[in-house]
Amino acid sequence: MIGAAATSAIILVGALALFVSDRVRHDLVALLALFATVVTGLVTPGQAFLGFADPAVIAVAAILVVGRAIELSGVAAVVTRIAVPVSAGFTTRLAALLLVAALLSALMNNIAALVITMPIATEIARDARRSPGATLMPLAFATILGGMTTLIGTPANLILSSVRETELGAPLGFFAMTPVGSAVAVVGLIYLAFMGWRLLPVRESAARRARPPWRIFELSVPTTVTPPGAAGVRTALRGVPARWLALHRHGQRIQVAPGVALQPQDRLLIATRANRMLAAERSGLVHDATSVDAPDAVTTRVVVAHGSFMVGLSHAAVSIRSRGRLAVVAVGPRAAKEKQSLDAMRIESGDQLFIHGAPADLADFVTRARLLEIDRVDPVPVAGLRALAILAIFGLAVAAVVIGGAAPSLAFMAAAVALAATRLIAADEIYGSIDWSIIVLLAAMIPVGHSFETSGAAAIAAQLISNSLAGQALPVMLAAICLVTLLLSIFLNNVATAIIMGPLAISAARLLGIDPDAALLAVLIGASADFLTPIGHHNNLLVMGPGGYRFGDYIRMGALLVVLTVGTVAFTLSAMFG
Repeated sequence: MIGAAATSAIILVGALALFVSDRVRHDLVALLALFATVVTGLVTPGQAFLGFADPAVIAVAAILVVGRAIELSGVAAVVTRIAVPVSAGFTTRLAALLLVAALLSALMNNIAALVITMPIATEIARDARRSPGATLMPLAFATILGGMTTLIGTPANLILSSVRETELGAPLGFFAMTPVGSAVAVVGLIYLAFMGWRLLPVRESAARRARPPWRIFELSVPTTVTPPGAAGVRTALRGVPARWLALHRHGQRIQVAPGVALQPQDRLLIATRANRMLAAERSGLVHDATSVDAPDAVTTRVVVAHGSFMVGLSHAAVSIRSRGRLAVVAVGPRAAKEKQSLDAMRIESGDQLFIHGAPADLADFVTRARLLEIDRVDPVPVAGLRALAILAIFGLAVAAVVIGGAAPSLAFMAAAVALAATRLIAADEIYGSIDWSIIVLLAAMIPVGHSFETSGAAAIAAQLISNSLAGQALPVMLAAICLVTLLLSIFLNNVATAIIMGPLAISAARLLGIDPDAALLAVLIGASADFLTPIGHHNNLLVMGPGGYRFGDYIRMGALLVVLTVGTVAFTLSAMFG
């Protein structure tokens, strides 16, 4: 038993090290850990892939589909617009937006809640003559807080429900975490709206806030005239002002020595705050003609959200997927760092794109492609009876779980099937709405977590925890469990954290003589409280670029929020289970 426990602990520590390194995809790390447990005999071959049939995994996939249908219906965007008063002051508008974002994230994917509310956050900052950084990090944190309040708020909640069913014989109820989750959310939202944003550094003056963002695009050397010299082009670009980042010839980056003439069709990678037409005119270069032909065409800046179907595609895919109605005219700062040809680059989560097209086409595409609009707001029109039907199906699924006692996996899978059968969600959106990396991570880590328990390693770890907490008051024990989980979630995906800490907390609770549900709910809050780093949660990372944040800014605003979270958890759970 000791040998098995040691082997399990080594595999888990190795997986944790790979998770923390962030050099290997999290889903691949989970699969490597799974195969290691099979090779060492901790998990039998017949048990290796049972995680893919786990009800929690099925429920997560189904909820992502249902949440995407709600997002596409436009209802949430309209509700957000109505709920945030236009004429109120900055603090009032921010508080209203954070509350709406938290409520949305309680019922749908956190990223979807951010997608819907982020344009309004930017608008609130702009109207108050503030940097978007004053609103975007509070918004990201608000969506995380909202996910703590219901069973479907985040995949980690469903995992912990599955853990409870395995360990205690019954899953968590739909609103089992609502009392403590709501208490944490209320305290957190008050802090974020009235104090948190004031702790963020102001790195730009009021004059600089109004300046256009940096744009990266390519200009070509014309073929109809004698190519200009490199020195002359550099001088002309300084007058734009613009910076020449790289030169690509036939798709290859080349070094240009002083005095060397450029060749026809060479492509120069340019960084500037001006538009490409002005840069081309003043430098004697040419820009690619935009195929968009719409008299009301505008350009909007967006961020590619995690789960977008654009990830991995070229920039030309925007035109292809929009049937030529939209075009990427510039990109964000990653291109300046990598200095690749834009034709060769592939879109990644977090990339900024400048897309040109008619407002109606932009509004439709931005929603379908899960892009976070930063600089221009075009609300998606509500789909009328279709939206009502989607909400009705969602409501029936929730009622089936809360009132009828149906398993979330069964209720929400039925809802997803109903949406697909009635064509209330497009066929290409059904599978595209599911974050398959999370599904694989979940399915692979479930047997790994189970082996940690069956090998005896979890019992040893639980004994160590109970020994260190023995004799402490209940609030101290619960605060410690929540804090340990929170610190682990800084380095791990919250799903992996829940898989590891859930059984461990229940075992420790039994040894300490406290209610296992109290310990499990402390883990539930701690697993989602990713407020200290941009890498702890996708939403934190997505707002980092648009908000102009640095790594330390998250600690600056998030540290006190962590203290408030842990304190609220200890107080609330002690009152509930003391």
